[in-house]
Amino acid sequence: MYLPREYVAYMGRQLMKRLTEEGLIQFEQPEYVNEVIMQVVLDELSVEDRINDEVRRILEEHTDQMRQLGATYEDAFKAIKKQIVRERKIVL
Repeated sequence: MYLPREYVAYMGRQLMKRLTEEGLIQFEQPEYVNEVIMQVVLDELSVEDRINDEVRRILEEHTDQMRQLGATYEDAFKAIKKQIVRERKIVL
């Protein structure tokens, strides 16, 4: 994830503030709502990190095959990541 946790918390507070001002949400426990929003944002931001970890594991398992085929790590990484994103219909 590329954003500091403090910035994610700030974004969550701003989102909650704007939704409240527009009358789109009402709540009795602002701390709880802010924590839930922050967790959802963190989960979404970490999707790419989890995909990258999965791609690295796959590449570690196939290192010998990559050498035999002459494939570079970077090209293989991009291709596998693109395939996973496409198969899972993930928007990054």
